[in-house]
Amino acid sequence: MKTITAKTLELAIDQASEELGVAKEELLYEVLEEKKGLFSKKVVVAFYDTADVIEFAQKYISNIIHEGLGLDVSLKAFYRNGLIKILIETDHNSLLIGRNGQTLQALNELVKLAISSKFKRKFRILLDIGDYKDKKYNRVIAVAKRAASQVLKTHLDIKLEAMTPDERKKVHTALASWKNIKTESVGDGKDRAIVVKYVGTNTPNTNIPPQKETQVEGQVEGE
Repeated sequence: MKTITAKTLELAIDQASEELGVAKEELLYEVLEEKKGLFSKKVVVAFYDTADVIEFAQKYISNIIHEGLGLDVSLKAFYRNGLIKILIETDHNSLLIGRNGQTLQALNELVKLAISSKFKRKFRILLDIGDYKDKKYNRVIAVAKRAASQVLKTHLDIKLEAMTPDERKKVHTALASWKNIKTESVGDGKDRAIVVKYVGTNTPNTNIPPQKETQVEGQVEGE
């Protein structure tokens, strides 16, 4: 963190941009103090970098798990391609994962909101506990590929079960290179899901057959 005192916020931002070598629109900052008098003006601004964001996230998670739930916790953070990934390990991982990952997803959203509120900007945050997310990615991708193979044979759309935004992104990416296959997200909120579609020169009318949808979704049940 770097603190700069200037007459105006604009001047503080200009100074931070020059000293830190960061474009003004990319700066993360928080106004700590602002005084406007008749003859003088002063603003104190704290400027942050990604390391500060990660440190804040880790302290926030530790407070929830250790202070709030009384569990010992270890955290490891990684930053790559604009994504902050934090690996969590406790002696009660299943408790924090929850049914079908719902508790983990809620914790992920809570951390994102806290960071957004603190730094006034949205960040891509991914929390994982005991490699749960990586294993879940492998499962939903496997189901999506089986569905895509079926769509290629029948030319009928298949709707997969509802997924979290990060899981949908993994599926979209996994099927992006498949010839004659298109993926599309439909629905809102927790019900948002992916439809796997056939695309070709003579594509017939594609109604989603309930029995096929149930069959494919059932392969992910029990997670």
